[in-house]
Amino acid sequence: MKHFLGLFLVFFSTLVVAQKSVSKSDSLAIIKTLFKQEEDWNRGDIDAFMEGYIKTDQLVFSGASGPIYGWEATRDRYKKSYYNRVMMGELKFDILSMMQLSPKVVQLQGAFYLTREIEDSSGYFTLTWLKQDGSWLVISDHTSSSK
Repeated sequence: MKHFLGLFLVFFSTLVVAQKSVSKSDSLAIIKTLFKQEEDWNRGDIDAFMEGYIKTDQLVFSGASGPIYGWEATRDRYKKSYYNRVMMGELKFDILSMMQLSPKVVQLQGAFYLTREIEDSSGYFTLTWLKQDGSWLVISDHTSSSK
């Protein structure tokens, strides 16, 4: 039991130390990309919206149907689910929190609101951002709809 408690304390203290505030320049870069995605979505441009995601098979999107791997598969999922402007509606993001997990990894929690003629939708998301070649891009997106 003492061994388990010791390992837990080491793990917990490492986790607490690793999580810190995001620098002003990094948080502004991430917010700029996120709100550009919001604008792209509201113009009906899924391809432009996808520019905020890393173009790799390592990208994972997790939703109610389970995980989808890869940039192209994620784009195809969006295009299949939101095949016209009525389905896409008007998107609004709210940022709830951001934390730096490492110099090149930031986690962002947020809420989304999708106003549509057919039925509104809203929910929460957790995005893991990876800094690559000076740009912050989403490498993991876990989104859940609450209605």
